[in-house]
Amino acid sequence: MDKAQIDAKAADRLLSGQSWDDFCDVLKVAGRMIDAFGDQPSELDRAEYYRFLSRVARSSLERLVENAEPTRPRLRDMVWRQSINVQCPDHDHLMCQFDEARDYRITGTRGTIPYFVLAVLTAPAPEDAAARDWAPEGVAGLKTFDPSNLKTTAFLGSQQLHVEEDGTFEIILSQNDPGEGRNWLKLDASTNCILIRLVWHERGKETAPEMRIERMDGAQPVPITPALMANNLAWAAQGVLGYAELVRNWWQGSQGNFASRPNRLDYSRAQYLSNGGVPDRHFAFGSWQVKADEALVLEFTPPECEYWNFQLCNIWQENLDTFEDGGGYVTKFKRVQEADGSVRIVIAARDPGIGGNWIDTFGHDKGLWGLRLIRTEETAPVKLWRVPLASLERQGRDALDPAAAIGTGQFVD
Repeated sequence: MDKAQIDAKAADRLLSGQSWDDFCDVLKVAGRMIDAFGDQPSELDRAEYYRFLSRVARSSLERLVENAEPTRPRLRDMVWRQSINVQCPDHDHLMCQFDEARDYRITGTRGTIPYFVLAVLTAPAPEDAAARDWAPEGVAGLKTFDPSNLKTTAFLGSQQLHVEEDGTFEIILSQNDPGEGRNWLKLDASTNCILIRLVWHERGKETAPEMRIERMDGAQPVPITPALMANNLAWAAQGVLGYAELVRNWWQGSQGNFASRPNRLDYSRAQYLSNGGVPDRHFAFGSWQVKADEALVLEFTPPECEYWNFQLCNIWQENLDTFEDGGGYVTKFKRVQEADGSVRIVIAARDPGIGGNWIDTFGHDKGLWGLRLIRTEETAPVKLWRVPLASLERQGRDALDPAAAIGTGQFVD
């Protein structure tokens, strides 16, 4: 089918209600995917899974329906409390979805935030996405249509920007170099998204940049069409299914299988870049597991870097509910550091009182965790202990036998 035929079929599907039915049916497929985890999820995990789906659905509707008008591009923030894919609490994420790789211009003011980075991304999608039913294909359909499978094709850090004396800047997004030494972010023909990560150090002391995006051809906004709405619904539904499959694949599938090797951290460039990452950082992922009467203790020495953080997540890769109150993570700018420069993190249901940085498991006994190091060539090896919580409370740091420490923080392919 050519584009006119695809649009005609998409419009018919929308007007007949078929597009909406398929949207709802794809969400049902995502809901049933928790069955693949067997009896691993606790009651808390299961409650959080359905909340996770509601959050991803909300985000997908915001990003891929409400803010997917080709003639009115917008940079929008991630929805409140959503933390897909071990999302850093000290990062804000601005996104804009493209229908195609046109020429765009971002203008703004630099602000005082220490660092931000812009990345352009591509996700697999067929031209006839709006003209087909996707629910019958289930997870197999993600091979050709997966809005969650974001690949970074180019990125630009704030330290590379030319900023005018008055603090303003302009960035051209295009397939061809605009020349004249202008700030340029190269698009591929398949580019369909831009993601801007704002890296805060101390939010109360810093000002975010202000940015807006526009098409350089000056196209004026037009009303929505049935074909566009059908397309956007298909993208939104597949986005939910894609993230449901992503968390399953990381937990027990070929993309990570972290559940099979708990309580370790692996640095993997491929793992991080598999979902929209930018190669300006090292990121160690892994799974954690601890009983209510146990504690996990980690020690590492952060290298010199722009920013680092360690964070604890549930098995759906979401920050624990304590993050809104400043809990569940430790950062370069919010930590207790030892005299030798090392950082000790204690993960347990209650604070054993040995100092360092305590992270409350908040009713969880397992999940994902991550150690992020931004703008550094070095990584941080990690020593890890799993000990009875009562022993830690009774003996203090003497309960941490150096000979019993597990070494982790290794590179993997």
